[in-house]
Amino acid sequence: MTGLLEVTGLTAGYGGVRVLHSMDLTVAENEIVAVLGANGAGKTTLLRALSGTVKAGGGISFAGRALNGTSAARIARSGLGHVPQGRGTFTALTVEENVRLGVISRPASTRAQADGDLDRIYDTFPVLREMRRRPAGALSGGQQQMLALARALMARPRLLLIDEPSLGLAPLTSADMFSVLARLREEWSLSVLLAEQNARASLKVADRGIVLARGRVVAAAPAAELAADAGLRAAYLGESPDGLTGVSS
Repeated sequence: MTGLLEVTGLTAGYGGVRVLHSMDLTVAENEIVAVLGANGAGKTTLLRALSGTVKAGGGISFAGRALNGTSAARIARSGLGHVPQGRGTFTALTVEENVRLGVISRPASTRAQADGDLDRIYDTFPVLREMRRRPAGALSGGQQQMLALARALMARPRLLLIDEPSLGLAPLTSADMFSVLARLREEWSLSVLLAEQNARASLKVADRGIVLARGRVVAAAPAAELAADAGLRAAYLGESPDGLTGVSS
């Protein structure tokens, strides 16, 4: 399959410790791909390698252009957005100031349209419109996750890398978050690469899934097939054979 993102033989690590080993994956236009795996499998490192925040080897092609050796800032301006684990909001700034920071990562030729995109973001996340003048530190965990997504959208990405969006959220808030992700794909014409601890919820919104173990892809299939494979989940996701329990990052 050819796609918006094509990765071949990807390697990455920290210092002398290699975390990812010869990894291949593809994300097509307007597709959601879930990245699953137990603690330490390499999910976060994968997203960091793709966004240029961790040095990587192998081949990374995005929208037909090689990203190898490209700076993180240039990768972001090419249309690849990254919502890291932990949200990374600036708590002393207002909600709107946080959202507007996303303009930095968009091409200069599109910055004139930023105000229109801000209105669209507020239509997508009405709670952020209501709280736009409040400091980001006053938001709940779920609201801060929405703020992190909103800031990433302000950069006008074609592909969004999202790391553990449900981490630390209550079950109902987590369910709302996954509903938002499904809507974003349609409303913003996005592709999404989703690394997530909640296997059940992520496979419900994804088209395909990949399972990592020790920095290698051990399974790749349509999301429904992975969700139905109890043996694979028990072997690689730390789940009991009788149901999905979610895994930690």
